[in-house]
Amino acid sequence: MIANIVKPGNHTYGVLAYLFDKGRANEHTDQHIVASWDDFVPDPGPWDSPGHKQRLGQLSQALDLRVKQAGDKAPEGHVWHCSIRAAPQDRILTDAEWATIARRVLHATGIAPDGDPDGCRWVAVRHAEDHIHIVATKVRGDLRPPRNWNDYHRAMNELRAVEEDFGLTRVVHGPEAAAGTSAVKRSTRAEEEKAKRQGHDKTARERLRHTVRTALSHAKDLDEFFNLLADAGLQVETRTLPSGDLQGYKVALPDAGTPIWFSGSSLATDLSLPQIRQRLAAAEAQPTAASSARPHRPSPWHVATAAAERIPHHLTRADDGAVQAHLTVFGEVLYALPAHAPVRLQAELHRAAVAFEHAAHTRARADHQHARALRGALKAMRYQPADHTGLAILLDAAILVVLAVQRHSALHHHDRQVAAARQTLTHLQAAYAQIAPASLAELARHSPSDNTVHRYALTLHEVLPHHAEQILTENAWPALTATLAAAEAAGHNPATVLQQAAQHRPLDNAKSVSEVLVWRVQRLGDRHVSSSRRWGALDRAPRVSSNARITAATPSTSTPRPPRVHRSR
Repeated sequence: MIANIVKPGNHTYGVLAYLFDKGRANEHTDQHIVASWDDFVPDPGPWDSPGHKQRLGQLSQALDLRVKQAGDKAPEGHVWHCSIRAAPQDRILTDAEWATIARRVLHATGIAPDGDPDGCRWVAVRHAEDHIHIVATKVRGDLRPPRNWNDYHRAMNELRAVEEDFGLTRVVHGPEAAAGTSAVKRSTRAEEEKAKRQGHDKTARERLRHTVRTALSHAKDLDEFFNLLADAGLQVETRTLPSGDLQGYKVALPDAGTPIWFSGSSLATDLSLPQIRQRLAAAEAQPTAASSARPHRPSPWHVATAAAERIPHHLTRADDGAVQAHLTVFGEVLYALPAHAPVRLQAELHRAAVAFEHAAHTRARADHQHARALRGALKAMRYQPADHTGLAILLDAAILVVLAVQRHSALHHHDRQVAAARQTLTHLQAAYAQIAPASLAELARHSPSDNTVHRYALTLHEVLPHHAEQILTENAWPALTATLAAAEAAGHNPATVLQQAAQHRPLDNAKSVSEVLVWRVQRLGDRHVSSSRRWGALDRAPRVSSNARITAATPSTSTPRPPRVHRSR
């Protein structure tokens, strides 16, 4: 639960009129009092009920009685207004439960202590299922002001106890919330209401943030970044200094009418121009399409997977700046994936990217140079689209990264980030479940001869005696044999790559050990083997291609045009 105590005011009637009104977008329904200092106070009821204004005036006068009696001794800003909201996933509380919560908060804050006949006058109003408003006048029965210093923190401490007692969602706040603060700027209530009126499920700020992050995940420099924003249909303006240097940028949706502009920093703190410059400068030299096709050059998808697989290690060993750098670029990878994936996967991957924003970002300043390898692979991925196998391999590694982030956040008691990581996992696992079977089936079509399969089974018993029998009965065993044959054809020793694959990741908790080994051997097999170390295979099979195109919306590889943006001083 969250409490919000607004700045004290002097207009009791005005506050009550708002609470019992229909709301700016007719969001107030069934307005009624759930508790008060006096069980006989008049309840104004909904705004369109008979006698509403008369009862509203009577309630206002009753609340203000002691204020008038105190005269000049009444405190400046005598109206105390606090809203209390439950978490979206919580059950709907009854009026009686809200009444109990209101009384506990009033007692904790010193506005109306239990058993004190001179406590301040107050009412608790409910006009929605998930929250109430408490309005009190800060003059006690003895005409003195209440001792309500530090009321916000006292209210939040009491609400934490309420969450425990009522079995509600524990909402983090205080130092814990500060440690897990997201870089994302929340939409205002007015923005949310406007989006609803226009029939959008996302606010303008959220839609713009998604587009900007997606463009940043593909861009190699600022010019291309602004071009991608313009290509996405956004209105873009840049701001320059008298010297001609770029100072900032802002974007707006291409809606009709007067555009509503948002600066990068108003979308998210890490989308300001200085932050974007640092991230782009940290990328490794961008390969050309021709250089990406050179013999024995590893697939950027495999390079990205290898870099992602090291992130769990960084989470436990690196400093905060290095950790944030890896998580930041990993988030960019998630934003880039929908453009490379089949249409059926794009919605899940987009949801995973959005959820990971809240799981990854903290107040630590990222040292982006620490994540050059992953960022370089990300930029190169646009020149070599992934096939189903390449995407499945990266998704498998991404799931491990998010699991590690979830554990890391849990150790630091960052509940909000743990919940966001859990949401990310749900979407990544759903996407993986859709693409992995097709990829494994395609690999299994290239299964080698029976003699070679038998030889691999013997090798499996030698290298992984504790897992061999399980692997031989799993559905992915034919795909593993094909992957081992491809690695052997490239000059690798099957026993060596199996051993390396098993050592890299624990296998005891894997749902399918053979699947884990397929993806790992695929990536290891992509490495070039020098002629002096080439394995002499007895029965070599053709290499299974992992570079076939799939139907996907990939970014353009043409030379970027000059930015189509308006520049203003």
